This record gives sequence, structure tokens and C-alpha cells, in this order.
Amino acid sequence: MLDIAKDIHSLSDFKRNTSEFLDQMRSTGHPVVPTINGKAEIVVQDAVSYQRLLYRMDELEALEGIKRGRADVEAGRVTPLRKFEKEFRTKRGLPSRARRCREGGRKPHLRLGA
Repeated sequence: MLDIAKDIHSLSDFKRNTSEFLDQMRSTGHPVVPTINGKAEIVVQDAVSYQRLLYRMDELEALEGIKRGRADVEAGRVTPLRKFEKEFRTKRGLPSRARRCREGGRKPHLRLGA
């Protein structure tokens, strides 16, 4: 979390004390906001904290997708798998998939000339 009192500094101060700011970011996990003419222009963050942020965003996006999927199921907005697969393959010009026998293997192919 950003601490306005400790994490917002002038760009000049950031340039003069870069190693101290890096130590601060590593120890707190907070980004630093260098300002130009008193306005926040950039955010600087250590790599570990940034990676953690990206990972968390991925988790949240996945959860949101799951919520949307569950809402679709509850609202009846679903397509049977066979219908979806047929439409998907047709739309992309893919051959239909060989069906499997009930015993688990592929259907035997008719051999011509044998």
C-alpha cells in the first residue's frame, strides 16, 4: 500500500538517493512515486513486489472468469460440447474428429484393396 508521507518524492530526490529508495522499496514492498513539478508522473516498484502484483491480478482475472461462467450456467447460457466442437471445427476449417468406439479405441478404418 502506498504511504503518501513516505513514498512520494521529487524526481531530483529520487535520482540523488536511488540506492536508499531501492532499499526502502525492498524492505516495505511499497512503490515510490517520483514527482515532477509537484505532480506524480511515474511509479517505481521493486521487481519482487511487481511480480507479486501481476500474479495477484492473474488470480483475480481467473476468479472473475469463473464467476462469469457460473452466472452463464445458472442463466442457461450453455452449449453442449458436441455442438460447440462441431461449430468450432467448421468455423476454422478443421476436419471432424474421429469418434471412438465404446471399448475406448478408434473406430476401425475400412481398408481398400486389402
